[in-house]
Amino acid sequence: MKPSTGKQAFRQILRSMNGVLIAASVLCVAFCHPPLSAAQETARAVCAQPQVGSVVSEPPDLRSKDGTLEMNLTAANAAESDGSTRYCFTDAEGRESPNLRVNPGDLVIIHLKNAMTDLAHAGTGAVHAHSSSQMAGNACTSQMVMSLVSTNLHFHGLTIPAVCHQDDVLKTSLQPGEPAFEYRFRIPGDEPPGLYWYHPHIHGFSKQQMLGGASGALIVEGIERAKKEVAGLPERVFIIRDQDLVNPNAPPAKSEPTVPKFMVDRDGDSANNGTGFGKPAKDLSINYVPVPYPDYPPAVIEMKPGERQLWRVLNASAITYLNLEVLFQHSPQRLGLVAMDGVPIGKSGLENGATEDPVNWQTHLGIPPGARVEFIVQGPGDGVTGLFVTRTVDTGPGGENDTNRMLAKIVATPDAPEPRSKLQSSPQPLPAPTQKWLGDVAPVRVRHLYFSEKLVDPNDPTSAIEFYLTVEGQTPEMFDMNSTVPNIVAQQGTVEDWIIENRSSELHAFHIHQLHFLLLDYSGRPVNENFVRDTVNVPYFNGRLLTYPSVRVRVDFRDPNIVGTFPYHCHLLEHEDKGMMGTIRVERSNQTPSQPLSAIGSNSDHPLR
Repeated sequence: MKPSTGKQAFRQILRSMNGVLIAASVLCVAFCHPPLSAAQETARAVCAQPQVGSVVSEPPDLRSKDGTLEMNLTAANAAESDGSTRYCFTDAEGRESPNLRVNPGDLVIIHLKNAMTDLAHAGTGAVHAHSSSQMAGNACTSQMVMSLVSTNLHFHGLTIPAVCHQDDVLKTSLQPGEPAFEYRFRIPGDEPPGLYWYHPHIHGFSKQQMLGGASGALIVEGIERAKKEVAGLPERVFIIRDQDLVNPNAPPAKSEPTVPKFMVDRDGDSANNGTGFGKPAKDLSINYVPVPYPDYPPAVIEMKPGERQLWRVLNASAITYLNLEVLFQHSPQRLGLVAMDGVPIGKSGLENGATEDPVNWQTHLGIPPGARVEFIVQGPGDGVTGLFVTRTVDTGPGGENDTNRMLAKIVATPDAPEPRSKLQSSPQPLPAPTQKWLGDVAPVRVRHLYFSEKLVDPNDPTSAIEFYLTVEGQTPEMFDMNSTVPNIVAQQGTVEDWIIENRSSELHAFHIHQLHFLLLDYSGRPVNENFVRDTVNVPYFNGRLLTYPSVRVRVDFRDPNIVGTFPYHCHLLEHEDKGMMGTIRVERSNQTPSQPLSAIGSNSDHPLR
């Protein structure tokens, strides 16, 4: 993701304001948010959140043992006093959203129980339309029974089969009251070590469940075997989620500059005003610690002075883009990017004996919804307070307002607790890859797809009511769960190039299940990235260009695990829920694998867009 395209003047203002914002936030933590009463604590026992300003704690770890990770996981929901609904997954001990830690080759067995309640009809005597008596035993074929209280699991980024009991989201739907549903799959032996995640993928209702907090991290161990720079480092897992505004009617903080009156889109979210200030579309939290508008009282991250750590950061937001920085005394710090979307940085096709690609040092990291970054960070010294922030992202005239805001103070203290996980100090290097680097393989075809929207008012870019992701030559249509005809058919063992245009006035994030792809071209500029992704931004159309902006990606169908039918979609989940999705069927093929290319493209100036 490119740096913010907001006015330079506002960036200057923001940097000069950091000290003021920190001070105001510290005061607000102390005085603006009194402790919850005992009754409130009891009401929030299910899918609870820490208090504003809390120290950020690590999610609990569930680790595989003797090659197997077996667990009970429960999908739950709870009504909040402001009328919103919290969603979460809990383990057998009732702990929320545990980290699932596995190794390549491990067997994963998850007994998923749906314990959600139809809160809309609770206490009314109404019978839920999707009762267990109607649907028992049909969880694998319940695509027409998807609701706010249905659940399933998508293992985002893993290269596992898109079949029931593994990673199917097109038909699998578990209802309240049904017996526990078993997920059983094996982590591929060559799955890259890094950060993946799990979340429900109930079409039409994904946004609400994700805004409610239903998500967790899945970590394939061994990144130190691929990136020796992180060997021996303590590691932290930070999950950034968004949620509806706690204080939707509050004016912006007085410490902010005056901004144009914000617009409101058809969903009631604040539309992008182009400044980086004003009311955001959604609040953010970090490991469930809320950081609410308008004062953004930060959470607290404790580190030992000057300590180097590996931070694994997941953007589990439903609609919010992130543009992360770490600041010490107003100055951006270097962040050593070592993995993107679960895959270590560096071409997987390096030959034996070749030197690995170095750490990619950046001062800010852009993360679309659904994406992950893993990076080395060094904590502040004694007496220095750091700040973990997200900068504004220009989402376009039709997009939501993703503002400058704080996430956490970084406090250096000798008494900081040791992180629960630490990487091996002397790891055995990963074996040399057996497959050619994706960038060196010729595509068998080039496909064209495009994002577009249906507006109620052609003069109002925020008035979209239908969202489309269309293969060129097909008619734009909202995704239909009833359809049995895939939008695309591809052959396993091949590689394709996809050119994805954006014909709308807002930013979209393209994601495809089961596989990763290589970014070749961004908005007309060739790139030469040495890593693959599963999510990428597609820049918006501003109405002045002669052509629609686009990205070109090389899509990898070589892994036999991906045979089957699975979706691709925009990972802004309200867009996906409203139709911006398609399906691809990958069929087995006896064709000769794609041949290597003799050369690849030129360099780009920035790896994350």
